Amino acid sequence: MFIFVIVKITTGGFVNKDLITSNMLNIKNFINAFGFFRDLKRKDHKPSLGGLDIFKYIGPGLLVTVGFIDPGNWAANIATGSEFGYTLLWVVSLSTIMLIVLQHNVAHLGIATGLCLSEAATIYLKPWISKSVLSFAVLASVATSLAEILGGAIALNMLFEIPVKPGALLVTIFVMIMLFSNSYRKIERWIIGFVSIIGLSFLYELFLVKVDWIQAGISWVKPSFPEGSILLIMSVLGAVVMPHNLFLHSEIIQSRQWNLQDEKIIKKQLRFEFADTLFSMIIGWAINSAMILLAAATFFTKGQRVDELQQANKLLEPLLGPNASVVFALALLFAGVASSITSGMAGGSIVSGMYKEPYDVKDNHSRVGIIISLAVALFMIFFIGNPFKGLILSQVFLSIQLPFTIAIQVYLTSSKKVMGKYANSRFLISLLLVIGSIVTLLNFKLLFDFLKG
Repeated sequence: MFIFVIVKITTGGFVNKDLITSNMLNIKNFINAFGFFRDLKRKDHKPSLGGLDIFKYIGPGLLVTVGFIDPGNWAANIATGSEFGYTLLWVVSLSTIMLIVLQHNVAHLGIATGLCLSEAATIYLKPWISKSVLSFAVLASVATSLAEILGGAIALNMLFEIPVKPGALLVTIFVMIMLFSNSYRKIERWIIGFVSIIGLSFLYELFLVKVDWIQAGISWVKPSFPEGSILLIMSVLGAVVMPHNLFLHSEIIQSRQWNLQDEKIIKKQLRFEFADTLFSMIIGWAINSAMILLAAATFFTKGQRVDELQQANKLLEPLLGPNASVVFALALLFAGVASSITSGMAGGSIVSGMYKEPYDVKDNHSRVGIIISLAVALFMIFFIGNPFKGLILSQVFLSIQLPFTIAIQVYLTSSKKVMGKYANSRFLISLLLVIGSIVTLLNFKLLFDFLKG
C-alpha cells in the first residue's frame, strides 16, 4: 500500500490525502518504537516521582524533632518513668498533639509568605515589639544551646570520662564545624542519620527489657494524675514546645519551595508539609515514649528513682549489661550534638530575620546568630560554678520567653494582611489560643515553683 501511494504521487495519479496521513503516522510510530529501545540506554533521565513526591518533602520536620528529644527531655522522661512507671505516657501523647498543631501552623507561615517567623515579625510588627521579642528569642536560643551542649558533654563524660567543661568545648567546636562547612541539605541528612541512630538505640534497649505493652497501650490514651506527679507532668508538657523550634521550622520548610507565585505548588507544599510534620512528630513521640518505657521497665520495677542522666547510665549497666549503658550514652551524645546544631541554626535564623534576610550560613548575619547562640552558651558553661544549675536556669528562661513567641506566631498566622487567604480559620485561632494558654500556664507554673524553691 505504501509503495502504491508513492507510485501514484510520483506518476501524477489521484492523491488520497487521508491515506497519506495515515501511513505517515504508521511510519512515525514505527520509528518511535526504535526510539523507545534507544531511550532505554539513556542515563540522563530526570526523575518523575509521582506518588513518591512526598519523600522530597521529608526532612524539615525531623530537624524539629531533634528539639523534641533533646537532653532536657531525656531527663524529664527518665525521671517520669522511674517514679510513675507507664502511668504518664499519656502526657507524651498530649504534648505531641499540641506540638503538631503549633509546628504545622508556623510552617504554613513559611510556605504561604516565603518568610520565616523572625522575618515576618520584623516586617509586619512595630519595630519596638519585633526587636524586643526577637532579641529575647536570641537569648532563648542561647539558653537552648546551653542545655544541648551540656547534654553532649555529659555523654562524653559517660563514654570517655572527659570532664564536663572540656567536653562542652569539644561539642561546640564539632557543631560549629558542622554548621560552617556544610550546606543545609547536608546538615539535614546528618540530622536524619542522628535521629535514626537515636531511634535504633532505644529500640535495642527495649529488646533488653520486658515491657508491659498492655499497660503501656492503656496509659498512652488514658489520662491519670498520681499523687505527686503534677510537677513531672508540667515538666514533660512544658519542655516539648520550645521557642527556637518555632523559628527554625518556619525557616527550613522553605528549603522545599520553588515557586511562591504558583498556587498549585503552594497547596501541594501545604499538604506535604503536614505529612512531614506528622511523620516526624510521631517519630519524636515514639522516642520519648521509649525513654519512659525503658525507665519504667528497669528502674520503676526495681523501685529505683532516677533524677539525673549519669545516674540512669550507671544503673543500666548492672541491670541490662555494659552494652546497654554504652548505647544509652551514645544516643545521648547524638541527641546533644544534633540539638546543638539545630539551636545554632535557629539563632542564625532569628538574627538574619531581624535584618529581613533568610538564613544563609554564608551570610554574616546568620553567622553572627550561630556564634552568639553557641559561643555564649559555652561561655556560660565555663563560668557558671555548677553547670547543672545552669541547665535548670536555661529551662526557666525558656519558660519565660515561650509565651511571647507563641503570641507573635498566632498573631501573624491569623492576619490576612500577612497570610492572605491562608490565614488561620476561627476554629484554628481558638485551638491555637487554647494550646498557647496551656503551654504558657504550665511554663509559668514551673517558673513559680523554681522561684519558690
